[in-house]
Amino acid sequence: MNPTETNRLYFLDWIRIFAFCVLIFYHTGMYYVTWGWHVKSPYASDAIEPLMMLSSPWRLGLLFMISGVATAFMLQKVRVGALLRQRSWRLLVPLVFGMLVIVPPQSYFEVIEKLNYTGGYGEFMRLYVSGYHGFCKDGGCLDLPTWNHLWFVVYLWAYTMVIGGVAALAGAERLRSWSATLGRRLTGWKIIALPVLVLFVARYALAEAFPETHALVNDWYNHAHYFFLFVMGVMLALQNGFWARVDELRWTSLGLWLFSWAVVVCLHSMPESVGDLPIIVHMKPLLRMIFCLGQWAPILVICGFGHRHLAFDSAKRRYLTEAVFPVYILHQTLIVSMAHWLKPVKLAPATEGAVLVVLTFAISFGVFEVVRRVAVLRPLFGLGRATSQTSAYAPQAPAAAAYPAR
Repeated sequence: MNPTETNRLYFLDWIRIFAFCVLIFYHTGMYYVTWGWHVKSPYASDAIEPLMMLSSPWRLGLLFMISGVATAFMLQKVRVGALLRQRSWRLLVPLVFGMLVIVPPQSYFEVIEKLNYTGGYGEFMRLYVSGYHGFCKDGGCLDLPTWNHLWFVVYLWAYTMVIGGVAALAGAERLRSWSATLGRRLTGWKIIALPVLVLFVARYALAEAFPETHALVNDWYNHAHYFFLFVMGVMLALQNGFWARVDELRWTSLGLWLFSWAVVVCLHSMPESVGDLPIIVHMKPLLRMIFCLGQWAPILVICGFGHRHLAFDSAKRRYLTEAVFPVYILHQTLIVSMAHWLKPVKLAPATEGAVLVVLTFAISFGVFEVVRRVAVLRPLFGLGRATSQTSAYAPQAPAAAAYPAR
């Protein structure tokens, strides 16, 4: 692999940065839609739900796929055991810290708004760490302690452990063979159709029996969806020909994405009585297939346009790549807390939403500026040593030579 080929994968860093930024806008939007969330705006309605559905089917899948790519490159730099130890330290320490320090305010404001809880934060934390399960409403109880939005960290750690075990058992040569075979076979229409088919089988077989819980256990549909995309990232990371073919399909993928979004929006807006009509019931498999197209096509769009336009490095890329994980850890707690505190101000929804987004970015990056300068805080937010500035997707030449691109 020559340096030019390696640098081309910097586009995945930019996409990762983009995907985490989308989360801030999405979780701010969750305050204003009718879907369940920790706190809700008095102006909540279905008005922006079609806009939310532009990203809801794929945003986490994209992050898992990119995380798989990063894992593949890390396997070229370090031995499997070292990778598992490093990932455990970089993921589990922030997870524990987050569950004890960052996440609790989300649950605190949730019980205030939904259950009219009147206790102070200290009393709530005593209940939180003791595993209290008495915050109940409509037959459901709040699980405490919780990881809330940090479920992504738990799943990423679990998937890394599984892939590490497979890598240790299979060996480097077999992994190269699997990767090369997949890279050769995913060409033309197969790049779109075959992953959609896998996602469809998972959705058809598991989605109704195992609705998403983000609890790690008994979340089999989510695992089938996210682990598949994580493995796709691992297997295709070094297949430069695949990324070039995705680039060529970017406009086709964009058309398919917008088509699937339009269909999903129509289904979401459909009255329940219409949804029960026999013709709609009989079309259910096809509609599920279209939904799965909306899970995969936008990933191809983003990777295709990213490959075309973002294959470069810069100081901004290095800074933002380090910042995104701390910002991710902080962002939802900031949104929930500020949304609760801003209720008495009675801002117009559009103004309030803009204020929440701006303050979330500003405070998150402000905290990051402190964290990155204090060595003892860095591991609590998933940061390595301060000297680490290289892209997760651009291994040095000697390490890459052990796993050459096909």
